[in-house]
Amino acid sequence: MPKTYNIGVEATMEVIGGKWKPIILCHLRKGVMRTGELRRAIPKITQKMLTQQLRELETANIVCRTVYQQVPPKVEYSLTDYGESLEGILHQLCVWGEENVERRQEKGEAVELLARDKVEA
Repeated sequence: MPKTYNIGVEATMEVIGGKWKPIILCHLRKGVMRTGELRRAIPKITQKMLTQQLRELETANIVCRTVYQQVPPKVEYSLTDYGESLEGILHQLCVWGEENVERRQEKGEAVELLARDKVEA
């Protein structure tokens, strides 16, 4: 029996949805990162959750995991060509979030944005 989606965004969210995957992908847009670098870039994610999300993204062919045979082991993550096809979507999510923070600040809300998206779509 074929899998059925009612709308295309369902298929997209099945692959990149959730709290952490879009954040991981936005960081990987900037280049290759090691696990520790991702943990520092996303301080609220647990190691277990980071590993799980990276594995799921790797299974979906969005992220490439490269293991270097050395001591200590070195593992790097990067976007695959397929993962890079999400560039425009990820950039727009970042821009929308930045504008949303600005609107909230203008209304007097105590909200802070630590970094802006520096990757252009």
